[in-house]
Amino acid sequence: MRFVIIGAGRVGLRTARVLRDEGHDVTVIERDEAMVRRAQNQGFTVVTGDGSREDILEEAGIEDADALGALTGNLNVNFTACMIGDHYGCRTIMRIDEAYREGIYRKYATEVDEVIYPERLGAIGAKNALLGGTIRAIADIAQNLQVVELTITTDAPVNGYTISELQLPADATVLAFGKRDRPLEIPNEDLSLEDGDRLVVLADFDVLSDVRQLLVGETPTQAVANAGQGSGGVN
Repeated sequence: MRFVIIGAGRVGLRTARVLRDEGHDVTVIERDEAMVRRAQNQGFTVVTGDGSREDILEEAGIEDADALGALTGNLNVNFTACMIGDHYGCRTIMRIDEAYREGIYRKYATEVDEVIYPERLGAIGAKNALLGGTIRAIADIAQNLQVVELTITTDAPVNGYTISELQLPADATVLAFGKRDRPLEIPNEDLSLEDGDRLVVLADFDVLSDVRQLLVGETPTQAVANAGQGSGGVN
């Protein structure tokens, strides 16, 4: 596939490297001379200029690109570039660095194919590490909604229940289910919940603790304490 990446900073250049390592064709757009040289030194084709200008995007081959990643730290540049990319039929990915606010999400999310928050993704990874292996955040859907994967434990109150008997809070929905060491699939109401099974749940932040208590059998505070003890923490 062919990609145009705008911005050779921390996010843009790393994304470009991953895509190139997977065999894709990547062209980078950057206006800062030092960053242009850095990208060129790493072997990238670089177009020097403002990624929000149509002529620069055309020089980078936007007409033939499968997707455009507007990954600069400038929200206006990113949004303008995505609007041009959409005109050319590209999939458009826009970076936002500002605080995660519903107003920003609503303003831009409907105009592009996907909005990403690098800092938010980093925070999700850190939270997963802190909570341990029984709960894993997958994605933020909106300001108050998150998709999480939880692993059933022997201490879970629902251990032994069938999916049809599972009663989650009103603001939580099961999206997928997987038996231990088997792929995730659409939930079957007759399957039982056993130690090591996984559930993917869409839940409001306000009920995540209740969901965790039901499916894992411990509160987030207990999970952090257990993780610390397991890693040789000093009391």
